[in-house]
Amino acid sequence: MRLRHVPGKGAIAAAVGAALLATACSGSDEQTVTDPTTVSPSADASTDGGIAVAIENGLVVLDGDTLEILGEFDSEEFTRLNAVGDGRHLLVTTTGGFQVLDTATPELTDLVFEAETPAHVVRHHGKTVLYDDGTSNTVVFDTDALLTNNNELPSTRMVPGDEAHHGVSIVLEDGTLLTTIGNADGRTGVRALDTDSNEVARSEECPGVHGEGTATDEAVVFGCEDGALLYHDGAFEKLTAPDEYGRMGNAYVSETSPLIVGDYKDDPDAEGYLLNMVTLIDTEAHTYEAIELPDGIEYTWRGIARGPNDQAYVLATDGSIYVMDPANGEMRGQYPVIAPWEGPDEWQNPHPALVVDGDIGYVTEPASNTIHAVDLTTGVIVKSTELPDQPNELAVA
Repeated sequence: MRLRHVPGKGAIAAAVGAALLATACSGSDEQTVTDPTTVSPSADASTDGGIAVAIENGLVVLDGDTLEILGEFDSEEFTRLNAVGDGRHLLVTTTGGFQVLDTATPELTDLVFEAETPAHVVRHHGKTVLYDDGTSNTVVFDTDALLTNNNELPSTRMVPGDEAHHGVSIVLEDGTLLTTIGNADGRTGVRALDTDSNEVARSEECPGVHGEGTATDEAVVFGCEDGALLYHDGAFEKLTAPDEYGRMGNAYVSETSPLIVGDYKDDPDAEGYLLNMVTLIDTEAHTYEAIELPDGIEYTWRGIARGPNDQAYVLATDGSIYVMDPANGEMRGQYPVIAPWEGPDEWQNPHPALVVDGDIGYVTEPASNTIHAVDLTTGVIVKSTELPDQPNELAVA
């Protein structure tokens, strides 16, 4: 991995490549909680980072407490935002790779983890894992490494992939690498590699594998088009959906809870991106259930997050955040936040998003070019700020 210089102060090519749009995915990058690593940040290294919003051809960095706009940066037409997990940095997916955004300075740096087609970023147990769809290679680095030297890329470990496909990888506490199986014709499952890259387990019972999430006790779930695939204690187990086609693409997790919430689609021919069902997985009981949400509650992949007390929070098209019990799907509260909205024609199009940091949920409202900070324990909107353009992707450092 080498440093790639990007001309200008953090600026890169103005137009996004077709390959990025074709293979970037609606993954949930705020799926896992990063544990402390053994890397010690330098004494002057700040982890007091902010939040970032992607707009057309640019990025906006805001203070997480006040929502004051701290900086604006030119970028590509469409970019994705991924938390590194160190409390300060984000990775911006561009046609050149994963570009480092420092939200504390703030600065869109010239540091880029090169990738042919950058895709998923996963944080878990002190490691940040990058996946390149164009090569199926996995790159791993210590999550806090950028804090020790903000002027150069950290040391990385690259695990070569077999065949290029839209995939994802995660590294467990014992060094086991879980990485998806697939090729240009499709994706079929997940394999486990030891620290010497020897395969120790495999399952190809996961057609259309997409996304991952880690619950307590390192129970990892991957979404399939007919259910989910659970990896725990060195073995894979298939969790079968109640419908012949029952796609789970994203897992919304808390690493302090055994319960996982997933999105759910039961009609492969359904138009649009609005969903009205969710998957409920108990990784301790090894149970899987798909339930329909109450009438009027529809959401997209950007609209579910885990928050206070490990509850799930659903941003619905009626403009409310619903508090959902991940054990049974029951709604425990409703917080009106934004105006009602319609689902996007394409998943990349700007539409409301919800990201949680502690007790605060950040909600974007593209119709008014606004971002709101909501206290998820009370439903009170504590701050709102108008943005210079329609917000699209959203991430918290």
